[in-house]
Amino acid sequence: SIVALVVLATAFFAVYQLLRPKGVEGTKTFHLNVIVNNETIKSGYFRTDAEYLRQALEEEDLIKGNEGTYGLWITTVAGRTADSDKEEWWSLYKNGEMSMTGVDDTPIEDGDRIEFRLMVGYNDAE
Repeated sequence: SIVALVVLATAFFAVYQLLRPKGVEGTKTFHLNVIVNNETIKSGYFRTDAEYLRQALEEEDLIKGNEGTYGLWITTVAGRTADSDKEEWWSLYKNGEMSMTGVDDTPIEDGDRIEFRLMVGYNDAE
């Protein structure tokens, strides 16, 4: 049964690698907005060679968080830390759409518009 588990885990990993969104090589420029209480607290354009959002944001020291099973759980964006006691959390948007991936798996393309919105309440996700 251990061998079957190892084979199954390897198969899942291989499928994940094949289906994972691919990053774009080369220099890209993206726009970032950070929204708290319907106010923009940070806005700007950034240039990067990173293929995925996490690396680009960490290079600019714009995010902090905790490593989890599914990648980085963002706790701080642009110096603003979400207060879990108040059920605050960061929602990631790419080109106006709520992202279905976290920063680890969100590829960056030239001209992307990235937005973090501080949300309140775990039951109010869009």
